[in-house]
Amino acid sequence: MLVCCVAMTASAQDAFDVLHLSQTELRGTSRFMSMAGAFGALGGDISVMNQNPAGIGVYRSSDVGITFSLDLNSSKPVGGQKDSQTKFNVNNIGYVGAMKLNSEVMPNFNWGFSYNRVNSFHRHYRGGFDNIPTSLSNYIAGQLNGSGITANDLVSTTTYNPYFNSPYAPWIGIVSYDIATKTNGAADIISENNGHLQGLYGDGTTGFAEYEVDESGHTDEYSINFGGNLANVLYWGLGFGIMDLSYDSYHYYGESLDNAYIKDSDNWQKSQFMLGGADFGFVNYLNTKGTGYNFKMGVIFKPVNQLRIGLAFHTPTYYELRDSYYLVSNMAAFDGSTLLYEGEKGSNGGYYYRTDYSIKTPWRFMGSLAGVIGQKGILSLDYEYVGNETMRVGDDTRNHNEFPDVTNRVKDYFAPSHIIRVGGEFRVTPQWSLRAGYSYKTTQVKDVVDNYRTDIVTVGTDPSYQYDTNEQNITCGFGYKYKSVYLDMAYVHKMRKSVYNAFSPVTSVSPIEPNLSTDVTDNNNRISLTLGFRF
Repeated sequence: MLVCCVAMTASAQDAFDVLHLSQTELRGTSRFMSMAGAFGALGGDISVMNQNPAGIGVYRSSDVGITFSLDLNSSKPVGGQKDSQTKFNVNNIGYVGAMKLNSEVMPNFNWGFSYNRVNSFHRHYRGGFDNIPTSLSNYIAGQLNGSGITANDLVSTTTYNPYFNSPYAPWIGIVSYDIATKTNGAADIISENNGHLQGLYGDGTTGFAEYEVDESGHTDEYSINFGGNLANVLYWGLGFGIMDLSYDSYHYYGESLDNAYIKDSDNWQKSQFMLGGADFGFVNYLNTKGTGYNFKMGVIFKPVNQLRIGLAFHTPTYYELRDSYYLVSNMAAFDGSTLLYEGEKGSNGGYYYRTDYSIKTPWRFMGSLAGVIGQKGILSLDYEYVGNETMRVGDDTRNHNEFPDVTNRVKDYFAPSHIIRVGGEFRVTPQWSLRAGYSYKTTQVKDVVDNYRTDIVTVGTDPSYQYDTNEQNITCGFGYKYKSVYLDMAYVHKMRKSVYNAFSPVTSVSPIEPNLSTDVTDNNNRISLTLGFRF
């Protein structure tokens, strides 16, 4: 029997949920994307307001632009089915105003505002596991046993509601118990057996599992920036961002087991078990909405005209969020081809549960270097450090209480991400330019997570978790300028490798109780068009 000493916390989100909501991707103007976002030392583009706000100080004239994009996304897990989506987006809208000061010390002072889609959550994939070595039901039973929760804690009475009265709020355990009824007893994914809770998987049990993940939503940023230049040598900028986040997910996980340990339908109150067939599934629905704010600051140093050095710092984004979530579980048990019992149960008495909380995303540091080659070319290199281990979760702003247990797990699970971006531009004629770029982002988790050497705690009703192992962008594009009007196009091919885990391994027992996981590959293609006017 699986034993897990993981406490069930009452917070709405845990470490991997915050990681997921904190993600950003390569988006902005077409010029910015076609050079893989390697603009930290260059400036002179509307997208720099979301990267290095010092880039706004480079402007000598006003600028207004809008960017459209067509995204063709596909995801495929190992051994699973490939699913594709096509989305049309407005990636970026921005304005920069330039004011000349007629001063040698500060020749100009600029301001600007922009809308930018920072991240799209759209993703859909599905697959299965053959010959599973354990069951989600055993994992749930182990969590509850390790927390000292008994069957009586999971059953509603006229005076007791386990969704709110339980000290641990083990909702996934509550909806796994007392699902289907027959005569004077109940059939469950987890059952009581001599004082402890038991899952369906035991000696001789075999079966397979299937899963589906369907996500949608976005993170948008509205930025206000100010900047200028000092003696045409040092450019500076400050930015304030307002974030709008909306995320929806549908997660399904189900198992079909043979020789499962199911309740004996003729001996309910004797806690006797028999071997039979069992099919069960969980469907999790989640909607997350909220707003946040952040600050950015940066400088660009130009010691000579051919060399630019950029530095930028992004504070965390401080979000206030609300979750609405709901779980439906179902189970059917068989003796051969005979249906013994079946049933369905929803969390929170059939209603969505809502909770408010706050999160703090990672802080970011960027260092950039760019070279200008005559009047024809530009080469640029960016490095970005993302402090994933600095993320935090707390209750709503009325109390400002951080959850220390989640903070400790963030430190235990996550490692900093490192992003390298390289981009170049070549001016073929005064009107036409060609561009290309490449970026690479490293993993977000420590080796103990990636090698399944630690237990992963999740909260709410969904035991699954995901993380990226690496992300690459290969980009190219061109630009055309006629007098004050410009047109830019970009193509971005994004390759992302990530890991889907149906539930956590259990490392507190020997031998280690395995989890179910698979690699997922995204191949996303984006074509974008920017129309702009400088005056």
